[in-house]
Amino acid sequence: MNKTIRRTSVFVLLLVLALLGRATWVQAYEGKALADDKNNRRKTIAQYAQPLGNIVVAGAPVTGSKKTEGTDLEYRRTYTDGELYAAVTGYSSQAYGATQLEGIYSDVLDGTDDRLKNPLDALTRKQQQPGTVVTTIDPDVQKAAYRALGDTKGAAVAVDPATGRVLAMVSTPSYDPSKISGTSDGDDWKALTTDEDKPLVNRALRQPLPPGSTFKLVVAAAALEDGLYGSVDTATKSPDPYTLPNTRTVLKNENASAPCENATIRTALRYSCNNVFAKMAADLGQDKVKAMAEKFGFNDAELDVPVRAYASVYPSGMDKAQTALTGIGQFDVTATPLQMAMVSAAIANDGLLAAPHMVSEVVDSDGDPLTTFKDGDSERIVSSSTAEQLRSAMRTVVEEGTGTNAAVGGAEVGGKTGTAQHGENNSKTPYAWFTSYAKGPSGKQVAVAVMIEDSGAARSEVSGNGLAAPVAQKMMAAALK
Repeated sequence: MNKTIRRTSVFVLLLVLALLGRATWVQAYEGKALADDKNNRRKTIAQYAQPLGNIVVAGAPVTGSKKTEGTDLEYRRTYTDGELYAAVTGYSSQAYGATQLEGIYSDVLDGTDDRLKNPLDALTRKQQQPGTVVTTIDPDVQKAAYRALGDTKGAAVAVDPATGRVLAMVSTPSYDPSKISGTSDGDDWKALTTDEDKPLVNRALRQPLPPGSTFKLVVAAAALEDGLYGSVDTATKSPDPYTLPNTRTVLKNENASAPCENATIRTALRYSCNNVFAKMAADLGQDKVKAMAEKFGFNDAELDVPVRAYASVYPSGMDKAQTALTGIGQFDVTATPLQMAMVSAAIANDGLLAAPHMVSEVVDSDGDPLTTFKDGDSERIVSSSTAEQLRSAMRTVVEEGTGTNAAVGGAEVGGKTGTAQHGENNSKTPYAWFTSYAKGPSGKQVAVAVMIEDSGAARSEVSGNGLAAPVAQKMMAAALK
């Protein structure tokens, strides 16, 4: 053979081998990455080529799918009572992606999760019947929270203390995910994303704010566990007025006539005495308060329910005056409603905190479980004695103190109000908080946290008892029914 032809033949053969090698590499190793690429139109076409699986509440789907016309995306997502359940489901949009349960379980809901396929299907990438996400939400409690929050800007969470099941999760103002599920919903999307009230933000999980006096429960727990005070009925060493350490700043109580000087923890919770808990936090020191806060769940950047919640924060590196302010839920302390519901849940559950979760299981089209979430997977936060004493003091708050609007007839109810400063020098309308637990005669129980970011009420009318406790009351009554 001619030397030149031979060299050319070898070169061509090498090119062919290189092409075959590249094709094999792309198909065998890069295929999945390319298929999953968000810019791959085929992925979106496949996702909406058949009706999506459903998200279920109390045995009934709150999602659906409908045929579309004039597009290569055959089905679009629909929602039953979309505004009611938006904080649970999130949205699945042909144009804007998916959030919350819709996003976390998108592969299950569109039938592309490998667990839905047999080995042959996994090789051929055949799309299977979608799976279903079964939630722990109680529709009665969800509706009670949504209706009670009404036109306010706020959020509410209800948890079963013994199991950790999330019974309700509401954020207001809400939105209807159906309005942004297609490809031609630009006006609705723009309206939602430019709305000053941020309806797309799940305030129950993703907007930590100063918890105010509800955080006093954490400080009281730290003091009892540390032995700083022997019981909730032991007199504290708490001057009134109280001057923050190493400053000339005098910390005032909202109720100037309340018996807060050297008050017991019970009395201090009943009247929400700032001097008692600020002095208590300063005496304990930031490390002990922080350790207790973290046992309840603060500073946890990986709290998944399974939607990831933003971390509630107890700060570090403070001086003694700043530590004192954290004792009343101010300075740089922040919390989500989920976090404050967890505080009450642990106290209600005899000091044990059950891991919160709002999905019970994920199943395939035959109903066989793909993922199951355990109920009652708990961790001890405080001793049984401390929990019992805090419940007793919380009952005093509802029966005789600042939380009377939370009372539920025939039930044991304990709670704590909170009014948190907002803005520089408290220049803006404060946040109203309430966290509580309730136990009914039948043995049912629930823990609740409510946060009212803005109700439109005059500043003088903002209080945890006036705005947040009535919402909690309706949720607890629904849960115990």
